Amino acid sequence: MTAIFVGHPDRRPGTQRAPVSPPGAGSAVRPLMTTEDTMTTPTPRPSHSPRRRTVIGGAAVAAVLPALAACGGGDPSEKAKEDVAASEEVELPTYSEQQAVEPDYPSVNGSTPGYTTYPQERPVTVEEPPGSGGTFTLMTPTWSAVQSNLSNDFTKGLNEALGATLEYQMTTGNDYRDKQAAVFASPNDVADWVAVFGWNPPPRFSQAVESVFQDLTPFLSGDNISRWPNLANLPTPAWEFGIFNGKLYGIPVPGEIVTDAIFHRADIFDSLGLEAPQTAEEFLEVCRELTDPGANRWATNDMNVGAPNLLFGAPPDWRVDDGKLVYRWETPEYREALEFQVKLFEEGLVHPDVAADTGDAKQRFESGQVAIHYDGVGAWGEAMKRVQASNPEYRQAPLSGTSAGGREPIRYKGSAANFFSFLKKSDDQSRIEELLGIANYLAAPFGTAEWEQVNFGTEGVHFKRGKDGVPEPTEALGEQHPGVLSTLVTGPVSKSDFTDAEHVKQYCEWMAGETEYMVEGPFYGRQVPRPPEYAALDQPMYDLEKDVARGRKSMDDFDQAVEKWRKDGGDKMREYYQGVLDEIEQ
Repeated sequence: MTAIFVGHPDRRPGTQRAPVSPPGAGSAVRPLMTTEDTMTTPTPRPSHSPRRRTVIGGAAVAAVLPALAACGGGDPSEKAKEDVAASEEVELPTYSEQQAVEPDYPSVNGSTPGYTTYPQERPVTVEEPPGSGGTFTLMTPTWSAVQSNLSNDFTKGLNEALGATLEYQMTTGNDYRDKQAAVFASPNDVADWVAVFGWNPPPRFSQAVESVFQDLTPFLSGDNISRWPNLANLPTPAWEFGIFNGKLYGIPVPGEIVTDAIFHRADIFDSLGLEAPQTAEEFLEVCRELTDPGANRWATNDMNVGAPNLLFGAPPDWRVDDGKLVYRWETPEYREALEFQVKLFEEGLVHPDVAADTGDAKQRFESGQVAIHYDGVGAWGEAMKRVQASNPEYRQAPLSGTSAGGREPIRYKGSAANFFSFLKKSDDQSRIEELLGIANYLAAPFGTAEWEQVNFGTEGVHFKRGKDGVPEPTEALGEQHPGVLSTLVTGPVSKSDFTDAEHVKQYCEWMAGETEYMVEGPFYGRQVPRPPEYAALDQPMYDLEKDVARGRKSMDDFDQAVEKWRKDGGDKMREYYQGVLDEIEQ
């Protein structure tokens, strides 16, 4: 059994750097929907069962709350075990499916459903405005221009539909985590509704949860959530991810089950008569065929994530071998993947700009200077539309079911939640209920009247009806949409493209196939901290990985570094997680 990685898929697992964009995005977050966009927000995965008792690993925990153990005194391992035990007793919200429109490509094993036509009838899921005239501040990240004092036709129309006034406090995505750390230190300054990165919350966040935010357990546990049916439609594992210290705090923006892929230029492969590889061995042979420096073409960009995670099946952090926790670089799969990367560089199959750390990886791939590239799945459709405008022959496609050494393929389930959001603590129960009603409106699924309002605004102002009723955005939509609501809550994930049905088909069928190989760990969706003394433990190993792959260090150096990692804290960290795992398995 193997661990999962729930960090940013365009970043190496285990790092604690400020995020650039959310998992699976592949590029900057889209501020709104257009008729040619795809929407890949949460994956519906119903579950009526109690908390899961499965055994794999726990990257989620390593990356999510690195400073939880700093709360108060005492043994961090004992504190973590107590929190896990308390969390097991939480009654999760009862799942109730609210599928407004039948998808053209239904979900398979939790994969993303797809839509190629726009619904002619858009059911209403919220009969009356949920608000009662209140004003609420929203703290969110943005990957577009920061907007302040938002008051325009879009925000006014949404406020009218909600029966409340939303005031936006935006911070650039790269600065958001630091901004939150400062704000949480002064609870009076916290907004009414706060978005938090699911893959990289601010330091000491668990302290802020209990001291600053509302315990939603009495409102949402069990059948209590039935008051808000769109929230009840969100998948159970995503709600589980919002449990801290034995209480439900977080409202989720669920993540896709498959977040990343190794893409290849299918048009270049076809022109050279090459088949897409399915094994690491075939991958190497294809790279040799692709590489032609005289034609300004090399096989691949950096495979520092794609090779270990998607070819060799190395765990992103912990996995369980014969009842014992084993870390990423202690596994033979990781070592094999590193040796594989050494070969790629030694044989000159990697673009020379990769070794020099210069240039733009996406640009190399899209221009044909390389034919293989690792990226988040959200980049797929975006690149196809962007590049085909000038190169109609351009086609990129993900590799499927790849593996190495005769082993079965392994894929690591994406984060249970890309974002989650929290409500400021209040003694006024009606105020919390009003905010939950607003969240219920924003969580309406694809194809509903509420979904259209949130994404497209007002007909005649922000969009016009095109062919088959598809909304055609006006300039006003791009100018006025705040572009940040999807960091607070969204409906179940969907993939929709009303101008390229073939891409939706390829996307959904590929993802459904990849779900056959998904694994889930014992810490999946749980909030278990990495003690702060181990926060920087992994970084030297990732730095060394780069040096070894490029030939600046040897595999012997790697083996010695693994031993040093164990002595410097790896073995102690293993004891910590083993104690938590034992508590879960009880």
